[in-house]
Amino acid sequence: MPVPADWPTTEAEALAEQARLRPLVRPSGAPGTTAGPDGDDRLIAGVDVAYDDARDLVVAAAVVLDRDTLAVVEETTATGRIAFPYIPGLLAFRELPAVLDALAALTHRPGTVVCDGYGLAHPRRLGLASHLGVLTGLRTLGVAKTPFTFDHRDPGPARGDSTPLTDPATGEEVGRALRTRPGVKPVFVSVGHRIGLAEAVGTVLALTPRYRLPETTRHADSLCRRALAATARTPDVN
Repeated sequence: MPVPADWPTTEAEALAEQARLRPLVRPSGAPGTTAGPDGDDRLIAGVDVAYDDARDLVVAAAVVLDRDTLAVVEETTATGRIAFPYIPGLLAFRELPAVLDALAALTHRPGTVVCDGYGLAHPRRLGLASHLGVLTGLRTLGVAKTPFTFDHRDPGPARGDSTPLTDPATGEEVGRALRTRPGVKPVFVSVGHRIGLAEAVGTVLALTPRYRLPETTRHADSLCRRALAATARTPDVN
């Protein structure tokens, strides 16, 4: 998996690319809206990545689930060199080349992609989920384990309770702190692209019938970690 020739390599280039893409984000949608020319609304995918910094490797996984049964329909991985240095707020530039390759390898095209990370809950409103959505045209949303730099009140204790995730500098709501399991710490949901916040929250609740994290994230996290471990047994990764 070669890094695209025009992929940003410096912080200044990455910031300029975020500024270019940000106006293209569509932070709204409604149930039943079309997923795009290649997307199937009956399918929902999760993407995640795992790193081996010592070997300069990143592995991305894409796992497609049936929306109704949450059964795995298809899974793919992509392995390559880390595309960008670690800089907070620019992690998408490290992860997206591998994620795009994993998605491109799918024979099924999901209607929605769930990212382990942020969408509009980002200092420049272009986290991984939003960036991926703009590049692919697919409906995307982000589900993160921490609130990053944003503020929130603790939601009520019941499943489905939520509170606004807000930017302390502007007071803008950029997502929701969502309780997916009773008495368990919340996850942080944000719009990626072509979806509204209420729909994003509803999607996450549908994907968490038993665990704190969405089934999409759980499957993708497990797959990319297994794939990265396998590279240690086949060290001739290009």
